[in-house]
Amino acid sequence: MTYALPGYVCSRDDTRADVVTARWCCPACGGPWDLDFTPDPSAPLEPAAGPWSLWRYAPVLPMPGEVPVSLGEGHTPLVPLTQRIDAKLDFLMPTLSFKDRGAVMLAELARRLGPERVVADSSGNAGRAFAAYCARAALDCEVFVPEGTSEKKTGRMRAHGAAVRVVPGGREAAAEAARAAADAPGVFYASHVFNPYFLHGTKTYVYEIWERLGGRLPEALVVPVGNGTLLLGAALAVEELALRGVRPPALIGVQARAVAPLAEAFAAGADDAEPVAQRPTLAEGIAIAAPPRARQILAAVRKSGGAIVSVPDDRLRAARADLARRGLSVEPTAAACWAAVHPDSPDSPLGNRTAVIPLCGAAPSDPAAV
Repeated sequence: MTYALPGYVCSRDDTRADVVTARWCCPACGGPWDLDFTPDPSAPLEPAAGPWSLWRYAPVLPMPGEVPVSLGEGHTPLVPLTQRIDAKLDFLMPTLSFKDRGAVMLAELARRLGPERVVADSSGNAGRAFAAYCARAALDCEVFVPEGTSEKKTGRMRAHGAAVRVVPGGREAAAEAARAAADAPGVFYASHVFNPYFLHGTKTYVYEIWERLGGRLPEALVVPVGNGTLLLGAALAVEELALRGVRPPALIGVQARAVAPLAEAFAAGADDAEPVAQRPTLAEGIAIAAPPRARQILAAVRKSGGAIVSVPDDRLRAARADLARRGLSVEPTAAACWAAVHPDSPDSPLGNRTAVIPLCGAAPSDPAAV
């Protein structure tokens, strides 16, 4: 039996396209796609009856029918950090980061579309996730990475069978190279920024919290923000769960102060973010100077009554060390939210609200590495 896949729609100009024939971006404005998909809020949602994977939320996912690709992703635990703040351990995912949530969706989409090869761009975690899930789906995968990417990360991509293309320059240079390759016939661009199926994977982060808390959400969800894929996925889930009568939380985004276009735009009351200089920071995973979905991110945060803040590297370093002393070994980017809402923080945006923060990536195997 053949099942139709939800199509793409551009939030900027309402251009629409069939997912089977569409280009990787909107042909009219070059912007990222959204998905023409809203789950039926009256449909039964009983995740405990589903598989031990992201697909336990199948009724709210845009992948009807068939047996999907999976590595048993999702269902990561919540552990308390304080009486009011819990951490969700997404670094326990199959490839050690939250990117598995979106990667499995794009791998399943690519499997159904049947391209000759899949291309992606990444500076680390997303590339490893795409390589692993493409291997699981028996898809040829090519990952474009910026020069200087850790050999341990690229080594894991190659171990999964992916071809790794090292691109001179930074993160944006790798993205441009991947997009050029994506325009060739028979290529599927597994973009965690431009393809909205990725966001519908990351939204399961919030559905898991809802399930774990017995059908409710905390008063705030605090997430690190670079390209904003976790925050926008969270916003999707919050809206969908609100239709089921769940009280929506505030969305609080956290950026590294060295590269904080969204925090600066939020503070200025702007509807969009201006590109900023690409400066060094420990939180490389969220150091995005010009996020393509900036307007959507800012709108989602304001609609929720939340905020976007930034933290300096010295607090990132201290927060990561504090988590390690609590038995939680994470990469620097994953410590950003704890740096922002730590009880000793002089400017925490949380106040007295209950919250969940994600620990979204495992620490390097070398404990001295930052």
